[in-house]
Amino acid sequence: MPDPPSAPTRWAPTSSTSPRASPRRAARRPTRVARPTSPTRPDSREVPVKTPSSPGTSPSEHLLFGGPLLYDTGWSSHDGAFTRLSLWSMVRTLPPLVLTTVRLARDADRAALRLVAAAEIGRGVVQAVGLVAVNAVLAAVLADGGAADRLREALPSLVLVAVAAVLGALLAAASTYGSGRLEPKVERVATERYLARASRVELAAIEDDQFHRLLDTAQYGATAARRMIDYCTRVINALLSLVAAASVLTVLHPVLLPLLALMTVPRMWGTLVTTRRRYQSFRTWVQHSRAGRVLSSELTATETASEIRVHQVGPFLLKHFRNMSASSEAEQTRLARLDARTGLWAAAWTGLAGAATYLTLGALAWSGTMAMSVAGTAVLAIRTGSSSLSGMVQAINNLYDESLFVGDLDRLCVQAADWAIPTGGRPVPPRPRRITFERVTFRYPGTDPDAPPALADVSLTIPTGRITALVGENGSGKSTLVKLLAGLYLPEGGRVSWDGVPTCQADRHQVFARIAMVAQDFNRWRFTARVNVAIGDPNAPIDDDRLHAAAQQAGADAVIKDLPRGWDTLLARGYQGGHQLSGGQWQRLGIARAHYRGAPVLIVDEPTAALDAREEQRVFDQIRELAEGGQTVILITHRMASVRHADLVHVLDRGHLVESGTPRELLELPEGHFRELYEIQAAQFDRMAGR
Repeated sequence: MPDPPSAPTRWAPTSSTSPRASPRRAARRPTRVARPTSPTRPDSREVPVKTPSSPGTSPSEHLLFGGPLLYDTGWSSHDGAFTRLSLWSMVRTLPPLVLTTVRLARDADRAALRLVAAAEIGRGVVQAVGLVAVNAVLAAVLADGGAADRLREALPSLVLVAVAAVLGALLAAASTYGSGRLEPKVERVATERYLARASRVELAAIEDDQFHRLLDTAQYGATAARRMIDYCTRVINALLSLVAAASVLTVLHPVLLPLLALMTVPRMWGTLVTTRRRYQSFRTWVQHSRAGRVLSSELTATETASEIRVHQVGPFLLKHFRNMSASSEAEQTRLARLDARTGLWAAAWTGLAGAATYLTLGALAWSGTMAMSVAGTAVLAIRTGSSSLSGMVQAINNLYDESLFVGDLDRLCVQAADWAIPTGGRPVPPRPRRITFERVTFRYPGTDPDAPPALADVSLTIPTGRITALVGENGSGKSTLVKLLAGLYLPEGGRVSWDGVPTCQADRHQVFARIAMVAQDFNRWRFTARVNVAIGDPNAPIDDDRLHAAAQQAGADAVIKDLPRGWDTLLARGYQGGHQLSGGQWQRLGIARAHYRGAPVLIVDEPTAALDAREEQRVFDQIRELAEGGQTVILITHRMASVRHADLVHVLDRGHLVESGTPRELLELPEGHFRELYEIQAAQFDRMAGR
């Protein structure tokens, strides 16, 4: 699955360093667009533009793009969700997020999940024991008596502190190991779930706008699930650290727990507000950067190079590039000013809370209400608890962000089950004698009910061992008819039958197995030449003899011979060792793929569109041989000259079957639709010949 273009995602910076970049974030995070060094021409005139209505949008963006340049793709559907997350809603969403992560981890590797859970709980317990031991050390050191006696009294507690530190390190290593095991497995399980569900749904689901948008969004659920393991571990670690500190403080003195809340809540609130505001500003800044990258790509693209030079478009685009760069720089300046102001307020509130906390501790210790050892332990516990909060807020932020995409993956799995192609059904003959359409009507899902159907009341027969041509202008219904024949769609009215077995009752997977297709836009797999042909029958072991025979039948053997590594040549430009084929070479491989499949029904859509006249004749001779050997060939074509090879022609017009017969019979109809199309093309050839 291709990577999405650069786009804004969660950006939760720490107080002094940039955020830890996840793989998807690193791929999407835009780089700053440099100011151009080449000046515009002195005589270039400013283009007057209207003031944009969207705040933060430059006049150049308004002129070129009509406003801010925002993506409208699946992964951007949750853009800005964090800005709607309040402190209380963050607390409420935490348990469901943790449960979702636990379910993912349980499905992937239960043993690793138990290891991580035990390690994190152990770290919390060890931290609490360590704080208690520190309190005992301080009590012994601050007690009356000689230095040697006090050190001797503190020694057992010091040993316990050291043991706690070692155990904490070991448990942290165990947690890291367990998380490292879990993350790739979770991603694999989630990816398999996505791909399995997506590949089993009806074709109508892929073409349904709402389902396809969910399909687009859910593809990021697998990488999001992997990152949720890391973020959830951070959240749990910070939470257990806070619980450990709170538990020790509660045992030491009842007033210490409110002091911890006084110290930590302002800091947590300040971190949340700062992160949200910086994210909002980042979303504004990134749209400027995105627009600048669009101009940069247009200026350097091969497709635009000629027009940029002939029409002298370069100075025009460079001028607007400079304007948008200025807007980006202004936005970043505003961001820095905002950071300074909000950071100052957060630090002030945290400082006041800290001062109040330490004054209270000092007063309690001075008055003798609290032992000095308890006060010292309280300081350590408060600092330990509060230092975890900033990281916990950001981890919850990221966990929430990723959970949205995992939720999309869950919704996809539910909807895909409703759209899934049924398994089982009536058996389909291995070599059918005829395929019939009986008053078939079909509308594509989501079309206007009042609009004309793609096919209307069509009845026809496709005999076996013959070449049947489907002819008609664009939009006449040829491709729709073939999709219904192949079982990719089920008719709205009427029925399509294979030897009397309706496709709505048939085992559709058996229908698929009876068909080989060579579409005009057949898929050009970015694999080796060997796989590009053998993928015609992907469930069978690759047979070299069968490969060579299919290539020879399709005239693709010469193509394979000229490849740098023969069958093992990678057919993907842009990769090391990759090779690019011409359109005609690809078409020969596509025909070889159909020969390799060896299905009883062959559907070919403009099979010779990219071939020269000699190769075209060779392909049609092969098609004739296939039909004489008993294979049913369905030919879709716009070229009337190609129809002469057919035994039967069905002519479609605007979803209706208007004529059927042999090519000669249809040409003899004085005002027939086929004859009209034939004469139009013949007249074009006559004009070319000067007749």
